[in-house]
Amino acid sequence: MARYDLIIFDFDGTLADSLTWFRSVLGDVVDKHGLPPIDDERAEALRSLPPKTIMNELGIPSWKIPLLASDVRTRAAKNVDKIHLFDGITDVLETLSDNGMTLAVVSSNGETAVRAVLGEALCERIDIFACGAALFGKASIFRKVIRKAGTTPARTLSVGDEVRDMEAAREAGCAAGAVSWGFATRDVLKAQSPDYMFEQPGEISALAMRVGSVG
Repeated sequence: MARYDLIIFDFDGTLADSLTWFRSVLGDVVDKHGLPPIDDERAEALRSLPPKTIMNELGIPSWKIPLLASDVRTRAAKNVDKIHLFDGITDVLETLSDNGMTLAVVSSNGETAVRAVLGEALCERIDIFACGAALFGKASIFRKVIRKAGTTPARTLSVGDEVRDMEAAREAGCAAGAVSWGFATRDVLKAQSPDYMFEQPGEISALAMRVGSVG
């Protein structure tokens, strides 16, 4: 098995527990953009659906997606103190960096919020930031990041928590890793047949080290 030179991380739901914070502002976002009310039960049920099905369920037209994304990015930048990294993520990033792997963060969230949550020390471990990406435009960003890193899709692992992360990885030709602790449920991610399913953060670095030792 070839060693992965580059690992691309999603941020919200993969590195950081943004869902807990997002649920606290969901009511305001829904009211502002004229969406139907979403109670806790419905919000939980939406986690088991692919992104485009969620849009249909809530009656969100495609033209409104950029407005929603921009609003959430602005709110996140103002509430970075309420968004925290998942336990174990710091160790994962440090281990991968110490072992010479190129690390990238590709996120629809803004770079200001991403950097603030990661903190200065961890930001120094990240080689490439590509933030503010369109919700459904990650594949093209992946390709740019891969070129910038000077590697190939075959030697790149993407790690995310949503179906669209899996789809972007496949479109870009890199390995798709899914985490069970983010927005989408484990079942909906497993249905996408990811190359790797991570149940705990430490499994990411363990996999990279295991693969690296063979390449």
